Amino acid sequence: MSIYADPSKRPSLQPSRYNLQDDERRFFQLLTGIEDDAKLRDHILAVQAKAYQIYGYPCIRRFSFIKLKIAHLPGYPKALKLLAQRKDPILLDIGCCFGNDVRKAVVDGWPVENVIASDLRQGFWDSGHELFKSTPTSFPAAFIAGDIFESSMLETSDPGSPADTNQQPIRPLRNLTSLTPLKHQISAIHASSFFHLFSEERQLELAKRLASLLLPEKGSIVFGQHGSRPEKGFRMEAIRKEKDTDQVREHAMFCHSPDSWVKLWTEGIFGPHQQVKVKVDAELKQVERWDFENVDTKFYVMNWSVQVL
Repeated sequence: MSIYADPSKRPSLQPSRYNLQDDERRFFQLLTGIEDDAKLRDHILAVQAKAYQIYGYPCIRRFSFIKLKIAHLPGYPKALKLLAQRKDPILLDIGCCFGNDVRKAVVDGWPVENVIASDLRQGFWDSGHELFKSTPTSFPAAFIAGDIFESSMLETSDPGSPADTNQQPIRPLRNLTSLTPLKHQISAIHASSFFHLFSEERQLELAKRLASLLLPEKGSIVFGQHGSRPEKGFRMEAIRKEKDTDQVREHAMFCHSPDSWVKLWTEGIFGPHQQVKVKVDAELKQVERWDFENVDTKFYVMNWSVQVL
């Protein structure tokens, strides 16, 4: 995740871009108890401004933390079906930011004690409690801060085996300090706006790491959405540093295409010699982005899921 490290050089927040869809408004009203639209807006903008001063991430600036992205992904209904098919399935949201998506999953029936959220910094989760007017007691989902590529977060030198799933389930999840004890035990993994932060090689490594956490039983799923292109390669972006200035920062983001994404999972992760077989769905979608001045003429994201057969 890129960050505007110097507060003096961060693009200004744009409160005029605040916009809640009807389902998002109902969601925030339910969880915050704030029914008045103006008061709800003031509350969300105040949390945004405070968090942006500490963590200058573009996702905070563009209001990603108020969107219910998970609910609009084709993989989400498949994940929810696991609630009726398994006893105590675990849901992991990796790169959770303020935790809006895991809270949506809990509202939709996923038991909070079976939810894990993870991001680089504890402060994201703390901002989520402030945003949703909750506490670790009122919303006791597990949160693990750390870098998924670090061994302290997920040890991969010992790959383990699917036989590990026979071990005693780990509870309570909120006592965990890393994901390592959960290898081969997680039923559903949500990873949105995450893979595209890394190079092609690191995306492959990330996929391997998430696959090592997945419970190797029919129906288990990894799903999400991230930046994409019709053909894999680099997307050049130009981001204005300040409104009404000519200062521009260019950035090259590596993007998989749907075809290359399918191959990554079916050949690079769950290859022909692997016991576990998967079905990969990947759909390209064109979207608008107000916070980027795109060098490319079109901006695409990919909705995807990888489900065990």
